[in-house]
Amino acid sequence: MLMYTAKRLLAGLITVWFIATATFIAMHQVPGDPLMNDKAVSAEIRKNLERKYGLDKSTTEQYFIFMGNMLQGDFGISFTQQNRKVNDIIRDHFPVSATLGILAIFFAAAGGILWGALTAIYRNRLPDIIIMFLVILGISVPSFVFAALGQLLLVNINSLVGKSIIPVAGWGTISHMIMPSLVLGLGTMALLTRLMRSSMLEVVNEDYIRTARAKGLSPVRIFFRHQLRNAILPVITVLGPQIAAITTGGFVVELVFAIPGLGRYFVQAVQQLDYTVIMGTTVFYGAFLVLMVIIVDILYGFVDPRVRLK
Repeated sequence: MLMYTAKRLLAGLITVWFIATATFIAMHQVPGDPLMNDKAVSAEIRKNLERKYGLDKSTTEQYFIFMGNMLQGDFGISFTQQNRKVNDIIRDHFPVSATLGILAIFFAAAGGILWGALTAIYRNRLPDIIIMFLVILGISVPSFVFAALGQLLLVNINSLVGKSIIPVAGWGTISHMIMPSLVLGLGTMALLTRLMRSSMLEVVNEDYIRTARAKGLSPVRIFFRHQLRNAILPVITVLGPQIAAITTGGFVVELVFAIPGLGRYFVQAVQQLDYTVIMGTTVFYGAFLVLMVIIVDILYGFVDPRVRLK
C-alpha cells in the first residue's frame, strides 16, 4: 500500500510539472501584450515593467524562474491588479469556490445515488422513464442555461411572495448559496445517476445477491448491505475528479450569480492576458485535480476489500 501511494504521488508530481510546463509554453504563444492593458506607455515605463515581471529575460530563463518560484509556492504578482500576488488571489477567493463546490457535490452525490437506485428498482417503469429523461436534460443542457433559469425562478418566487426570500445574486449567507450550488451540481448529479443505475443493474444479478435472498435476508438489508455497497464503487471512482471539477469549474455560475470566487478572477485574467494569474490558477487547479484523483484511488482500496494495491 505504501509503495502504491508513493508511485501515485510521483506520477502526480510529474503530471503537475507537465501541466505547469504546458501552461507556460501556451501562454507565451498567445498573441497580445499584457503590459499594454489598453493604455499606451512610454519606452522607459515599459522597460521598467518588463524588468519588474522578468519579461526582459529569455524565455528559457523565464521558465526556470517560474518553475523555481512555483516549487517555493510563489506564483508571482498579477499584471493587472496593482501589487497583488497571485497567491493572495488564490487564498482570498478559492475558499468561496470551494464552499460552493462542496455544497454542489453534496447535492449531486446524494441526488445521484438516490435517483440512480430508484431507477434501478423501478426499471422500465414510470419513475425510471421520468428520472432518465431528466438525466438526459441535465447532461445535455449547459450550466449557464440552468443558471439563467434558476435566477428567473427566484425572481418569480420573490415577486409572488412580495419579498426577497432567496437572493438572486451575491454571496455571504446560506440563502445566497442554495441556487448556485443546485445549478452547479445538476450536471454531476445527472452523470452519477446514470452511472449508479448501470452499476445497480449489474449488481442485482450477481451470485452473492441470489445467495442473500436464498438465506432469507430482508430486501432492505440486501439492498443496503449488498447491492448499494457494491454498486456505489464506480461512483466513488469518478467522484474524485468530479469534486475537483465542480470545486474549480464553476466559472460561468460564479459570473452569473456574481459570486467572488476564484473562477471569476480566472475569467478576468484570460480577458486581460494576465499571464501570472492564468498560469498560477491553472497550475493550482491542476494540482488540486491530481490530488483528488490520488486520494480517491487510495480510498478505493479501503472501500473495496477485493482490491489489493501494491
